Amino acid sequence: QVQLVESGGGLVQPGGSLRLSCAASGSIARIDTMDWYRQAPGKQRELVAAITSGGSTNYSDSVKGRFTISRDNAKNTVYLQMNSLKPEDTAVYYCNAEVLTVTVVDGYAESLDDYWGQGTQVTVSS
Repeated sequence: QVQLVESGGGLVQPGGSLRLSCAASGSIARIDTMDWYRQAPGKQRELVAAITSGGSTNYSDSVKGRFTISRDNAKNTVYLQMNSLKPEDTAVYYCNAEVLTVTVVDGYAESLDDYWGQGTQVTVSS
């Protein structure tokens, strides 16, 4: 019903930059919070950044000052600009979105659910 498609991952040298994007499509009435997570092999998944529909943001301490999350509500798209990349940033990055969907039967039925992208690999060489 709802799909999130990510792009922008790749191989980059330490100190370099990448921009990730994630576009949501499908039966979408509204998207609330959109987030970026990352997970490296053998490590815990962590929340990297989050942004509300109103533009309020928060970041993990490890990326604060280097990464910037933004969104284009008209395009149902969230971005993650990653600057000054470090080897420890290497991970699979996943986007997540809280999506309100509406089903019309006799009346309106609403559902707010989390959806996940497929993940995109970011590798920072050392």
